[in-house]
Amino acid sequence: MSIAEQINKDFIDAYKARDEKMKSLLSMIKSALKNKEIETQKPLEDSEVIDVLAKEAKKRKDSATAYEQGGRPELAAQEIAEAEMISKYLPEQLGEDAIREIIKATITELGASSMADMGKVIGAVVGKTKGQAEGGLISRIVKEELSK
Repeated sequence: MSIAEQINKDFIDAYKARDEKMKSLLSMIKSALKNKEIETQKPLEDSEVIDVLAKEAKKRKDSATAYEQGGRPELAAQEIAEAEMISKYLPEQLGEDAIREIIKATITELGASSMADMGKVIGAVVGKTKGQAEGGLISRIVKEELSK
């Protein structure tokens, strides 16, 4: 079963169970997926669905941070809960050590030696980890490794 099919099934289950929070969240996700499908003018593959889900989860994490800074912990908690619900549809996230190993191998593979090569390295690593690592974490580790 594809990720999109699983989301549709879970939406129907949430609807039947009268789970308003889950139904609302899945409805927003389905809408984001449909918008992406219209934009690309073709049915989405799982990798594209993962991209959309990762963006939606990141939006919620960013909103939670903003709410925390604004003194609204109840709204931050709601955003974090939604991000966690979305993350169950995403692939298992790699640990920092695993990401660091992939980055080291990529740096060696590309022959990168300075910060000028940072964009090439990040692009290659994002392609290898597709949905399994956050861009900010990849960027931070690449900077650390290239500045050694």
